[in-house]
Amino acid sequence: MTIPQDDAGPLVDEEARESAVRRLREAYAEEAITHAEMDERLGQVLSATRHGELASVLEALPPEKPGKPETTATIAAAGGRIRRRGAWRVPRFLTVESAFGRVRLDLSRALFEDPAVDIELRIGTGRATIIVPRDATVDLDAVQTGWKDLRYRPRQPSRPGGPVIRISGAMGYGRLRVRHAWR
Repeated sequence: MTIPQDDAGPLVDEEARESAVRRLREAYAEEAITHAEMDERLGQVLSATRHGELASVLEALPPEKPGKPETTATIAAAGGRIRRRGAWRVPRFLTVESAFGRVRLDLSRALFEDPAVDIELRIGTGRATIIVPRDATVDLDAVQTGWKDLRYRPRQPSRPGGPVIRISGAMGYGRLRVRHAWR
């Protein structure tokens, strides 16, 4: 049975679509939905044409939290080096893009705006090194490597309550190395 066009609501505008994507990201960050469920729902949100379709995708999610806005940043370079170290502010969602070159993110002394951080890598050719805090929990399940395997040796967090760092995206021809800080 199809829904009549009048019952599905008005057409979806870009602001409503972006809001729905943000709610899905928040639900995933709070571990209310799985990665596979988020992918499926994102597909539904991006293909929705009416508000009724968006509402049906979002109805089982936890209510939206009022408060500070979500922070997103992109670090990009066509070639050369991308380097961040010292006391720098890490946003909730960070995208790192590099066509070719080296990437080095040192999060050991960084200031985290949220207890969980999602880092999406879009790296063509080159090497990437990410140094995480000693007590961080790292999730690398969503990283795709093309040419070389990633290097990471998990460790037991020394203190509870450390940041959760989820790394996703793709590495073309290069190696991703993730390690915990020594101090």
